[in-house]
Amino acid sequence: MSPETLKTLAQASNYAVASATGVLALAFVAYVAQWGFARKLAPERELVNAGSVEGGSGADDPAERSNMAGGIGLSLTTLATLVLLVGVATRGLAAQRVPWGNMYEFGCAATLAALIAYLVLVRVWEIEWVGPIITGFGTVVLGASAMVYVPAGPLVPALHSYWLVIHVLGAMISGSAFLVGAAASVLYLVKSRAERTTPEDERRGFLWRIPSSAKIDQVAYRVHAFAFPIWTFAALIAGPIWAQYAWGRYWGWDPKEVWAFITWVVYAGYLHARATAGWKGKAAAILALIGFATFVFNFVGVNLWVGGMHSYAK
Repeated sequence: MSPETLKTLAQASNYAVASATGVLALAFVAYVAQWGFARKLAPERELVNAGSVEGGSGADDPAERSNMAGGIGLSLTTLATLVLLVGVATRGLAAQRVPWGNMYEFGCAATLAALIAYLVLVRVWEIEWVGPIITGFGTVVLGASAMVYVPAGPLVPALHSYWLVIHVLGAMISGSAFLVGAAASVLYLVKSRAERTTPEDERRGFLWRIPSSAKIDQVAYRVHAFAFPIWTFAALIAGPIWAQYAWGRYWGWDPKEVWAFITWVVYAGYLHARATAGWKGKAAAILALIGFATFVFNFVGVNLWVGGMHSYAK
């Protein structure tokens, strides 16, 4: 491609990523509105028995407004995903390589992976109730990625390996699932506390129209169980093989390697405790959130504040 074409593709990518950020922020607002409109609604099972007692009909019905806002949020999330896909693809074409060679690109591509995972699981498990967390977190990541923007260009020699492609792709897929699991864990903590402390006659709002805490906990466990083997392969197999290619050693206790291992240990402990000790509930959810915190620090804090041999991936 000519330099002019590459420049045009890079500009198109920047516009698409910026547009996706704005659309995703609107999706977050719509999801928040969905929760807000439902603040006085009873649980779904009560509405079935009560008929139209909860409110009017049509546009004046809080349930209708809540459902409409949720539908808008899901539609905007889908649109943001498509626009971001264009942004990531054109970035790769402009750079003439896979579009995840630095923090900016990883943030955009990882957000895209998380949104795709969310939309797929909405179809499979109907997890629209994590929409505010997924879209809010995605908006923050895209906004923060813009702060570490670098122009499209070639990679340093150490990054020229198909094992890097496999390593980072695995990290993005597992990370997107970890985000969904963390969102479910947050809602589990909120819902389980509300179930313990809120009298039956005071249970109003969107929190009581989402699945029970037990079902939310089950979703979190399944997502983490899916993500963990992928993270194991990405961090402890593909990563060391790439390190051998790039630096002549499989493992050197570089800060990013250490934090990748810490993340693996935390999630391994989470899954082991659930499988052998029957851990469920608050302790398991907190451990899952600690694991996600180590994952985020590995890909943000280590690059920005700690450094190491991976620092050129900023």
